[in-house]
Amino acid sequence: MFGTPLKKSATRILLLGSGELGKEVAIEAQRLGVEVIAVDRYPDAPAMQVAHRSHVVNMLDKGELERIIRLEHPDFIVPEIEAINTSYLLELEREGFTVIPTARAANLTMNREGIRRLAAEELVLPTASYRFASTIDEFRAGILEIGLPCVVKPIMSSSGKGQSVVRSEADIAAAWTYAMEGGRGASDRVIIEEFIDFDYEITLLTVRHKDGTRFCPPIGHVQIKGDYHESWQPMAMTTAALDESRRQAKAVTDALGGRGIFGVELFIKGDRVWFSEVSPRPHDTGMVTMISQNMSEFELHVRAILGLPVPEVTNLAPAASHVILAETAATEVSFAGIEDAMSVPDTKVRLFGKPDSRAGRRMGVVLTLGRDTDDARRKAETAAHAVHVVPV
Repeated sequence: MFGTPLKKSATRILLLGSGELGKEVAIEAQRLGVEVIAVDRYPDAPAMQVAHRSHVVNMLDKGELERIIRLEHPDFIVPEIEAINTSYLLELEREGFTVIPTARAANLTMNREGIRRLAAEELVLPTASYRFASTIDEFRAGILEIGLPCVVKPIMSSSGKGQSVVRSEADIAAAWTYAMEGGRGASDRVIIEEFIDFDYEITLLTVRHKDGTRFCPPIGHVQIKGDYHESWQPMAMTTAALDESRRQAKAVTDALGGRGIFGVELFIKGDRVWFSEVSPRPHDTGMVTMISQNMSEFELHVRAILGLPVPEVTNLAPAASHVILAETAATEVSFAGIEDAMSVPDTKVRLFGKPDSRAGRRMGVVLTLGRDTDDARRKAETAAHAVHVVPV
């Protein structure tokens, strides 16, 4: 039974985080008559522009979060970013609120230490060797144990912030400083990881729903400075590697529990697979599914949240996505080159509507079909580079 938006009978979803991914979740929820309340730390965020109501709060502040929860009393609390007071979500869940996928999942995955210990130590999944450090001395000692090169990340961050590769002793001090500056919330701890010489990395979108688990076709992706730059589907891989990827994804998502979509990131070399990270929400690399699949990751997330059936997920055609980035900071922007971008055959442009820009900020995405994924990637890059973010 679903109610009517803005009426007492309404079924309400409260989004904690209102960026471009939250915006698509809001749109899919509204297609089913769900009332959507969007929350973020800044006004006019993308999802706020399509939600029924919105609130601007510091989501790390328990008091501010509690005020909004008591005011709205949502049927589903849906975290869409990492920077949330997840300890309070645990309290809300004990009180009877439904947190998607679960409060424990949101709490564990917000912190790289929690999810890595779950995967490597409890589930015994293959991962890169790792150490944690809270001081520069521990950091240096951890790098010595792991060896060079190695990857450094804050235990709490998003979009690649604070992530770097340490290739020599000369990089150590700068990597520590960058990690400290890139951490979110009260993050003052880093993870040092073995550098895996992988052939490629994938996102395996994994849907836990009322009848079990579904997997989307694997998505290949390229990250630059730890942040998603382009993705494509399907990613060609061996049957053995795909089976092992699904085994690992199911193990970690079963351990986290709940309903919803999970973005499971994995490193692949031949038939070998290493677990990397998991996000208990739609994944930025999964934006390609808005053109590549019979149901996008956002529709799948909403179906799972609401307890609706999730039939088989299929890839409709080789497809790719490519980000549109801002080059400079501005309080207001316009977009040039849209006509040129949309002149590329089988191409869609999605502008997120972010109220301002900064250098490297993701402002939109191009979605393209192709004869094969290489063709789709070339077309997506051409179209994305045709769009220019112009300060006003």
